[in-house]
Amino acid sequence: MAHTQMLEAYPKDLGGIDKDTWADCIAACFECAQVCTACADACLSEDMVADLATCIRTDLDCADVCAATGNVLSRHTGYDANLTRAVLEACAAACKACGDECAQHAQMHEHCRICAEACRRCEAACRAVIASL
Repeated sequence: MAHTQMLEAYPKDLGGIDKDTWADCIAACFECAQVCTACADACLSEDMVADLATCIRTDLDCADVCAATGNVLSRHTGYDANLTRAVLEACAAACKACGDECAQHAQMHEHCRICAEACRRCEAACRAVIASL
């Protein structure tokens, strides 16, 4: 996994972080951002698009928060544990909200089922890093 390789290649000590947990979270954040963006786009193609307005908004918010979290976790110079924890908490909250929203539509829309699963994985990955801080 490229994220693990980049953590291994970092020239300074990373302060004892669990590199695999950290790398898994980075990957989950970027995957979730992509899946949420695709889900919002798929929702826009549905005939009942007006009924999916909240889902679309939640998808896009989650995608933005996940991408930002992946970026923050990818930077280590000048690391701030308090900021990292806050970003991870925000990401976990966004993923929970999006996962819950998409789960409501999962039986009718396959893209929402896939998105709910990606959100659950990302939420769990963020919580695993929080627990390790």
